[in-house]
Amino acid sequence: MLREFGVPPVVTGPVVGGLADCVFRYAGEEPERVVLGRKVDGVWRDVTSGELAAEVLALAKGLLARGIGFGDRVAVMSRTRYEWTLFDFALWAIGAQPVPVYPTSSAEQVHWILYDSGCAACVVEDEDQAMTVGSVIERLPGLRLLWQLDAGAVAELVEAGRSVDGDVVHRHRRAVTPDAVATVIYTSGTTGRPKGCVLTHANFMFEADTLVDRWESVFRSGSGEQPSTLLFLPLAHVFGRMVEVAAVRARVKLGHQPVLAAAELLPDLAAFRPTFVLGVPYVFEKVFAAARRKAEAEGRRGPFDRAVDTAVRYAEAREQKAFGTGPGPSAGLRMEHQLFEKLVYGKVREALGGRVRHAMSGGSAMSRRLGLFFDGAGITVFEGYGLTESCAAATANPPGATKYGTVGRPIPGSTVHIADDGEVWLRGAHVFSGYLNDPRATEEVLRGGWLATGDLGRLDHDGYLTITGRKKEILVTSNGKSVAPAALEERVRSHPLVSQCVLVGNDRPFIAALVTLDVEGMAHWLSMRGLPQRPAEQLVGDPELAAEVRRAVVAANTLVSQAEGIRAFRVLPGQFTEERGLLTPSLKLKRRAIEKAYAREVAELYPS
Repeated sequence: MLREFGVPPVVTGPVVGGLADCVFRYAGEEPERVVLGRKVDGVWRDVTSGELAAEVLALAKGLLARGIGFGDRVAVMSRTRYEWTLFDFALWAIGAQPVPVYPTSSAEQVHWILYDSGCAACVVEDEDQAMTVGSVIERLPGLRLLWQLDAGAVAELVEAGRSVDGDVVHRHRRAVTPDAVATVIYTSGTTGRPKGCVLTHANFMFEADTLVDRWESVFRSGSGEQPSTLLFLPLAHVFGRMVEVAAVRARVKLGHQPVLAAAELLPDLAAFRPTFVLGVPYVFEKVFAAARRKAEAEGRRGPFDRAVDTAVRYAEAREQKAFGTGPGPSAGLRMEHQLFEKLVYGKVREALGGRVRHAMSGGSAMSRRLGLFFDGAGITVFEGYGLTESCAAATANPPGATKYGTVGRPIPGSTVHIADDGEVWLRGAHVFSGYLNDPRATEEVLRGGWLATGDLGRLDHDGYLTITGRKKEILVTSNGKSVAPAALEERVRSHPLVSQCVLVGNDRPFIAALVTLDVEGMAHWLSMRGLPQRPAEQLVGDPELAAEVRRAVVAANTLVSQAEGIRAFRVLPGQFTEERGLLTPSLKLKRRAIEKAYAREVAELYPS
C-alpha cells in the first residue's frame, strides 16, 4: 500500500479576479445562452446569461445602496433556491462575503455564526427564520440589516439600487483578487461548536475548474444537448456551493430544488431532466429502494433482483477491463444485460429524469454494490471525498477508471498522504487558509502545508483512497478491541427496512447497535404481507420484523472478525433527526447526542 500519492494539476491557478467575473464575461460573449432554470408558478423557465448578469448587477447595486461594502459579511439562511445564487454572485461582485446558515439552525447556532463572523446583514427565507434571528438580535450589535426573501427582499434591494451607477459595482468587482475571502462556511459541529472555514476565491476557482476540466464528460455533454443539473443539495453545505460555482463557471444549466423528499424531488427531476446530478448516497439509496419496492408490488421482485445481479456483474467486468485484470463482459453477460435494459435499467434512469448518464456522490460512503448497480444501469457514479476545509472534493474516481468502494484518487493538483496513525492528510490549492478567529484550531489541522482531516484511510497501489473511519469515532471495547463503525453501519443500512444504524460499545464488553426503521420500507413490508399499516412504535417488538433486522446484522458481521461484530441490537420507534439534535444539517450522526438520548436503551443492551 502507498503512503502518499499526488496527481499533477490540469489547470493553473487564477492570477487576477474573483468568482463574479465570469457572470459578466459570459453575458458579453453569449448573452442568449441559457444558464439557469427557474421555477415560477410551478413551471420551469429559462434564464439567459444576459438576464443573470442584469439581475446580479441590479441586486449588487441595491446592496451597495443599503451600505454593504467591500469585505462585509452577509449571512444567507435559506433552503436551496434561485435567489441564493443571485445573492452569492451579487455579494462577490462587490467584494462582500456570504456566510451560509442552515435554515434548520437553532437560535443559539444562528447567534454563534452571526456573532463569530461579525455579519453586518442577514438574508432569511421566511418569517420563521426571521423570528429565529430576531430572538437573538439583541446579542448581535454588528447586525444592521435583515431581509426576507418571501417578503420581497430582492425587489426591495433592486429598487433601492436604481440610483447607483453600475460602474460602481464593477469598480468593486475589479478590486477583488483571488486570495480575497469568498465565504466563511461553518462546520457541522458533530463534536463541538461550529468553526468558520475561511475559503478564498482562488480555492473555489481551482476546485471548480479542476473538476470541470478533469470530469469533462460530466460537465460538458457531448451529445449535442446542453449539460444541466438540478441542485438539491443544501447551498449551506460546501458540496452544494461548489456545484453552484462549477455550474456557473462551466455554463451548465443550473436549477434549484429545495426539498429532498422523493414526493417533491422526483417530479422536478422529471420536468427539469438534468444530464447529471450531484448528491449524497442517501439519494441514490432512495432511488434504488423505490425501484425495488415498485417491482415487488408489481410481482416482479424476482426479475428485478436478477437485473440487479446482472448489472453488478456487468459493471464489475467493465471495471476489471479498465484496470487490466479482465476481458470485460462476456457475450452472454452482454445479452443478459441488454434484456434488462428496457425492463429495469431504463426505468431507473427515468426516475432521475431520463437523461442522466453521470452522477457525483459525496458526503458519506456509498456501498460498492450500489455504485456497481447504477453503473450497470447506465449511470456512472463518481464517488469522491472531501471536507469543508478542502472546499469540497479532495479525491474522486476519474472517468474511465472508476473503482467502486473507494473515493478515488486525489483530484489533479493535490496530494493525499497517510500519516503513521492512518490519518488522511491533504495538500493542494483547494485547502482552506484556516478557521476564522481560531488560530489554535487552525494550528491543530494545518501541519506544515498539510490538512490533517481526522479521517482514517488507506491508499491502494493505484493511488485510490478508501476511508475506513474517523479517529474520534473509533469504538474501543472494555476488552481493548478497536472497531471502526462506518462499514458495519453502512451494511446494516443497506437492508430495505433499515433507515439508520449507530454502533455503541465504548468501554463495554461488546459492540451493539441502535437501529431505526425506514418509513416507506416498513409500509411496503406490511403491505406485501397483507397486514394493516401500523406506526413504528407498534412494530419494534414484532418478532418477524426483528428477524429481518437480524439478517441485516448477520450480513454486516461477515465484514469483520467475531470480536468486532454486532452482538446485540435494539430497534427504536423514532428517527434520529436534526430537530432532535441527533443529526447535523448535512445528515451526519451526532453519536454522543444519540447515545445520551438513548442511554436507557443502550444500558438495556448490556445486562449486568
